[in-house]
Amino acid sequence: MEFFQRHWKKTMGTFLALCVTGAVLFAGCTAGTARESEPANIPETSRPAAAPKLSDARNTPVVRVAEAVGPAVVGITNKAVARDWFDNLIPQEGFGSGVIFRNDGYVVTNNHVVAGAREILVSLSDGRTLKGKLVGADEITDIAVVKIDGENLPTAAFGNSDDVVVGEPAIAIGNPMGLEFQGSVTAGVISALNRTLDIADRRLKLIQTDAAISPGNSGGALVNADGLVIGINSIKIAANGVEGMGFAIPINTVREIVDQLMQSGRVIRPYLGVGVFDKETAARAGYQLNVDAGVYVQNVTLNGPAGKAGLMRGDIILEVGGEKTNTVGELRAAIASHHVGDTVSVKYQRGNDTITVDCVLEAIPEN
Repeated sequence: MEFFQRHWKKTMGTFLALCVTGAVLFAGCTAGTARESEPANIPETSRPAAAPKLSDARNTPVVRVAEAVGPAVVGITNKAVARDWFDNLIPQEGFGSGVIFRNDGYVVTNNHVVAGAREILVSLSDGRTLKGKLVGADEITDIAVVKIDGENLPTAAFGNSDDVVVGEPAIAIGNPMGLEFQGSVTAGVISALNRTLDIADRRLKLIQTDAAISPGNSGGALVNADGLVIGINSIKIAANGVEGMGFAIPINTVREIVDQLMQSGRVIRPYLGVGVFDKETAARAGYQLNVDAGVYVQNVTLNGPAGKAGLMRGDIILEVGGEKTNTVGELRAAIASHHVGDTVSVKYQRGNDTITVDCVLEAIPEN
């Protein structure tokens, strides 16, 4: 009996859907038929609308940006798996945005949008969904590049984020809350520049905007009034009483990362070869760190720059290249401001002694 009830409901559902579809298709038609040689008697208000000719007041920069850049903003579906308490594999899906920057199918997005994906699907503005292949990703800057097979795809042009000024218009395009709201456009202003945030022990310099950025907007475009992408939307601050604080990775930073990802699949950075704790990271690991300044060296890569210079576990690194290093983020930022092969001074404390040595920075190993 239950089977026949389900079958009846399914059949009736299909029938009703067809009826509704028919109603939509015929809603704009007049009663009766018209021969091809005679125009149908359709009121002007019922004829298919052509693209409206907007007045100068309505044809704002936001309208023009949405028309020019919107088709280059895509939806990205991350198909991954997780394990439950019983070690069973559970399929999971995550959604984000991306920006096509080359017409042969190269898309820039956030690393966290595609991290851990077993399959990447890219939804285009024309309704197509294509499989994507990860070209490369950089966790530190949260940038990734995905490739899809396509030709003559719509693209967005990159601007110059060094020219951005506080107060100028900013338009965010992306897919808040998933593909159901694909291609959403929000507008605001540039609220601030060079905002420094420490996220997961990473120090990032970001553009702040009050253009609404929601989950799913990650990886989408932040565009200026000239239709140039000035940032890749990344995060927002979500806290009680906080509104209008979204952040984007400056496009000049994105451009450098994208170039390296396309050349070698990863970003080559200098490293010191130490694992360190500050008070906050030590507390998260369940330790109490009693130091007034500097970061505690937990481990040293023996053949790395710090190991070759004589640093040991238990040392407290106070400065790198003249920059104070009181947090893990400050240490990483001090190292990142140099290049592979640079010689930097490292000031550290061992017991009651303060020592300064020179370290030659090397490329961080691929693993």
